[in-house]
Amino acid sequence: MKKQILLNAFNMNSVGHINHGLWTHPRDRSDQYKTLDYWTSLAKTLERGLFDGIFLADIVGVYDVYQNSVDLTLRESIQLPVNDPLLLVSGMAAVTRHLGFGITVNLNSEVPYLFARRMSTLDHLTGGRVGWNIVTGYLDSAARALGQDGQADHDSRYDRADDYLEVLYKLWEGSWDDDAVRADRQARIFADPGKVRAIHHRGPFYQVDGYHLSEPSIQRTPVLYQAGTSGRGRQFAAKHAECVFITATDKTAARNTSRILRQAVVEAGRRPEDVKIFVGITVIPDRSRQAAREKYEDYLHHASPEAGLAHFAASTGIDFSRYELDDPISYGTSNAIQSATQLAQQRGWTKRQLLKELAVGGRYPVIVGDAGDIADELESWITEGEIDGFNLTRTVTPESYEDFIDIIVPALQDRGLYKTAYAEGSLRSRIFGEGDRLPARHAGAAFRGGSH
Repeated sequence: MKKQILLNAFNMNSVGHINHGLWTHPRDRSDQYKTLDYWTSLAKTLERGLFDGIFLADIVGVYDVYQNSVDLTLRESIQLPVNDPLLLVSGMAAVTRHLGFGITVNLNSEVPYLFARRMSTLDHLTGGRVGWNIVTGYLDSAARALGQDGQADHDSRYDRADDYLEVLYKLWEGSWDDDAVRADRQARIFADPGKVRAIHHRGPFYQVDGYHLSEPSIQRTPVLYQAGTSGRGRQFAAKHAECVFITATDKTAARNTSRILRQAVVEAGRRPEDVKIFVGITVIPDRSRQAAREKYEDYLHHASPEAGLAHFAASTGIDFSRYELDDPISYGTSNAIQSATQLAQQRGWTKRQLLKELAVGGRYPVIVGDAGDIADELESWITEGEIDGFNLTRTVTPESYEDFIDIIVPALQDRGLYKTAYAEGSLRSRIFGEGDRLPARHAGAAFRGGSH
């Protein structure tokens, strides 16, 4: 049996996300992002297409590296304005039964005690369909807005994240026993006091004494997503992550990253299949190759390569506006997203090349073609790249998702590469097929029953 592709819609509670400038396209509706109908309609569309989830990105700062300004960021809506992703979930969950929700939250912007309750609440309300994309932040603008002088050192941000996760595991896994809630009307006992305990955490970054405020949800710990593939990020992923989002411009790079990551997972005492690996990708399909090519050219006409460059400037911490088109660029060491800097450095990209690369697709591969072409290419990424699925970026909304569902999904199903119906159960159960809770070999499972 062929491996079935896992698929997330990659989106953001904003006008611009990855493919910048396309909000100007006459068929694009992304400026309606601030309405609930926009999101509930999208959720129903994605469930019709049997998407595993919607992966919601987020930032809590602004892109102000390019030209040392937010002027272009505001003119082109480069992830600004951006609204809270968590508040979308209840509305989308109410109109769907199976769609999962991967929500990005920067741990530096949330105290763990209250964040634990927020995620447990969403896991209850969605029937166990919630995942958390763990990010440690990379924007100095976010750090300053949160009252800090600037971003902490890259690796120390992961040290903080390790401590943060330990607090969460103690709350989610250890504070309440599975049978703590009795809801016994006759005995007037809702929760058994002997089966609920306070946690006492003394870590290098967090000190927490308190009871988890929520009774156990279906998954307890939400599905854990993570996107860091630097050396320290990979170490963090090997211990904590269940789904890892990697950036790869070709299948060889995907395969190399996947093998290194799975080996790290094994060294952390887990199984290689305990992590599902996703690649970001942009797909522009149509009923014929010619129509798809024409659609791509149409999108390019509305795209803003400079906006893509401004986004990339924030990812690397480099103000590319200081360079002429063909000047060599000094990439150096980054305190932002190290994988982004390493990619550009390896390719030796000049500003001219960056503008071309970032027009449509951002740092992600772009596939243009008919159903057969795209199904071939996606299958090749899965087999040659040794990955498990894709985060599908949006171009023109909602048509980019509708096109994928109407044109590509049937072709994938015909090849046995994509499900024809949802399995029942929680998000974790559907992704891994091993039940609702963290497996015993995961680091978080060690905190069950208040054992720490």
